[in-house]
Amino acid sequence: MTTPLFHLTVCQASRLIQRRELSPVALVDAFLDRIAAVGDRVRSYLLVTADRARARARQAEHDIAAGRYRGPLHGIPYAVKDNYYTRGLRTTAASRLLLDFVPDHDATAVRRLDDAGAIMLGKLNTWEYGTGNGGVYFDLPFEPARNPWDLSRFTGGSSTGAGAAVAAGTAMIALGSDTTGSVRLPAAACGLQGMKPTYGRVSRHGILPNCYTMDTPGPLTWTVEDSAIVLGAIAGRDTRDPASADRAVPDYRECLDEGVAGMTIGMMRDVGATPGSIDAANAAALDNMARVLRDAGARIVDVALPAPIDEYRSVTSVINWTESLSIHEEDFVRRAPDMGYALRDKLMSGAMTRAVDYVAAQRRRRELADATDAVVRSVDALIAPCAFRVAPAFDDQAAMRAYTRENACPPFNASGHPAMTVCTGYDADGLPTNAQIVGRWFDEARVFRVARAYECATPWRERRPLL
Repeated sequence: MTTPLFHLTVCQASRLIQRRELSPVALVDAFLDRIAAVGDRVRSYLLVTADRARARARQAEHDIAAGRYRGPLHGIPYAVKDNYYTRGLRTTAASRLLLDFVPDHDATAVRRLDDAGAIMLGKLNTWEYGTGNGGVYFDLPFEPARNPWDLSRFTGGSSTGAGAAVAAGTAMIALGSDTTGSVRLPAAACGLQGMKPTYGRVSRHGILPNCYTMDTPGPLTWTVEDSAIVLGAIAGRDTRDPASADRAVPDYRECLDEGVAGMTIGMMRDVGATPGSIDAANAAALDNMARVLRDAGARIVDVALPAPIDEYRSVTSVINWTESLSIHEEDFVRRAPDMGYALRDKLMSGAMTRAVDYVAAQRRRRELADATDAVVRSVDALIAPCAFRVAPAFDDQAAMRAYTRENACPPFNASGHPAMTVCTGYDADGLPTNAQIVGRWFDEARVFRVARAYECATPWRERRPLL
């Protein structure tokens, strides 16, 4: 085999495992060796559970040999952002306040992956409490994750380790969480496919809350099909999460390769950003995506958001600040000096927000969600920018904050629509570019279908970071 085991996709590895041409033990060992080789430079993990992973790999190998194959995730290594609860394993959310916290239960998404036979390798780096103010201040108990395409650069926030791990080959699958872009922005920065499903599609039970009305778990993967497999495993109703939707979960792979011929796809060129804020490489990549989809048989039409993107950002910021403070107020009052600057700054913003402003923001959000839905429903799917720039350097604080604040993620957190970041190529310095594919509520299947058609028509998945 010419492809290193740690660069196999889920689909490739699962076929080999099912045919008993690849041992889950060998696969897990390859990832643990990769973590040992590059972990100190990439810093994707806060905790590696090597002994536990090897034991589960041996059990998976035994079960598969005995004819108890569970499906395409059986024997597949994964890792989760360290705001996901893991029974018996430390869950710190990168905070001094939680260094000794060991949950007594698993997050629902973790349990569902385990039930599918996947094997956890460990807990991934994150911003403190999985949130912040957009900056990185090097004041947490763990060093920040590094971008595998250029170790001097940012990985996006706040699912930092999730983006770094899949790009570096230290995890085959990663789970993150997205409140205002924290799955999609690390995927954009690290050249991955990052899916934020419809709000309520995946249970939030057992994930440290950030913002009750916008938090959305989702996978970061190397390919679209891998994302479809993972979402199919973790999605579905969970009575322990009151926001969990009672909607049937389709087989996302069933129509994955049906293409886009005959579809009408909206192209969102104008996102209300200031002129020049979308860099040339990302703007050109979005235009090229439209050409690729048109060549594949889709009709491309121009669409626009019903309000400037800054209005969505203002609405989601007020909601996010206020709900975060309501969740973490006791910690903030008692132990603010133990928090990093980014978390303190965000919670202070919540403390300065009036109740009338929160109510007004929720009212305006409902109006924006309905108006956005009318745009999304006018087409089969739409494409738009995601991050406006490639990943900035760690020594440019202003650029990092701009990366996380100036992007096209908030509209679809406000509205709850499924939105997926896809890699659209690389700029002149070899840094990944990106775009976003958006679908109707609970129509992740069509988002995957458009993303898959684009992915299959382009060569971007053939290139990996050189570490």
